[in-house]
Amino acid sequence: MGLPDDDIDMTKAVVAALKGADGRSMAVKKLKKEVLISMQLDSADKKVGKCFKKAVKGLESDKRVRLSEDGIVTLSKSKNKDGKKKKDKRKREGDGAEEATKKSKTIVAEEESKKEDDGVAHPEEMPSEEGTDKNKKCKGNPLGCTRLFVGNLPFAVDETSLASFFSPAGEITHIRWITDVETGKFYGSSFVEMSNSKAAAAAVAMAGQKLMGRDIKVNFAQSRPGDPWPPQKKISSGEMKKGGQAGGSGKKAMREKPEDCVKLFMGNISYEADDDKLTKFFANVDAEVKGVRLLQHDSGEFKGCGFVEFWNSEACEKAATLNGKNFLGRNLRLDWSD
Repeated sequence: MGLPDDDIDMTKAVVAALKGADGRSMAVKKLKKEVLISMQLDSADKKVGKCFKKAVKGLESDKRVRLSEDGIVTLSKSKNKDGKKKKDKRKREGDGAEEATKKSKTIVAEEESKKEDDGVAHPEEMPSEEGTDKNKKCKGNPLGCTRLFVGNLPFAVDETSLASFFSPAGEITHIRWITDVETGKFYGSSFVEMSNSKAAAAAVAMAGQKLMGRDIKVNFAQSRPGDPWPPQKKISSGEMKKGGQAGGSGKKAMREKPEDCVKLFMGNISYEADDDKLTKFFANVDAEVKGVRLLQHDSGEFKGCGFVEFWNSEACEKAATLNGKNFLGRNLRLDWSD
């Protein structure tokens, strides 16, 4: 089969492959293989590779998929026909149960009328938080806990990459990065709030999986008395002195700068990036680039990260001020590298 006249078939094939994947997520390399097999295309054909990359980029631009820096493509949540069918089914079931509900209410009212009005709240009358859907006890989560401790995180992590990592388990609603109160230095760990107890159980089951090369630690972490949780802000961190390193929204935490450092790690790099564009980007702060190394998978696909080296430590420090700045439509993440 030859290459399609347009990219529509390729785009449809990408979406179909992701819908059939566990957690609606798949590594770029595996996704490409699945798509090309389904379309009976030759993986050795460079035009086919370009068509696949264009399809993924187009879906990402339309916010139909998310692409993490470690090369994981995740299908974004969207309304679909299945959702409508489920809604119609619930409506039919609700109509059928309406009469039974009325009878149940009548029985409850009769029982309530028999109770002695002694001004005391009986146990069966008191509301229970454990009965809520969010904190409902489930397999793997007998306490219905939705707060988790996540440790051994890479310093280049941010809310986007962490949410993408846990997306197969469920949605993260709040993140509190753990930082030093005095220095503001990121400790490489955080507390996260999952959308419900089932998602929390699935997230804990992911302990030991790799994020940016690190084996992530995940444990249940019930909030302590006096510690308000979840926090008011969706993304928060410990108290920091002015100029300290941060682990919160916007700029990402950078680890302690090595002595005479001349190299930076780059994450969340656009697919449009190349050596010349990166060199010009850092030239905006008068940081002269010595060399750029963009990382690739074994298949040759770009990983979305890499390293940049400068002629001296002063230039490297200037370049670091661009951490979190927009580069070709993405907020570039930078960290010191040995």
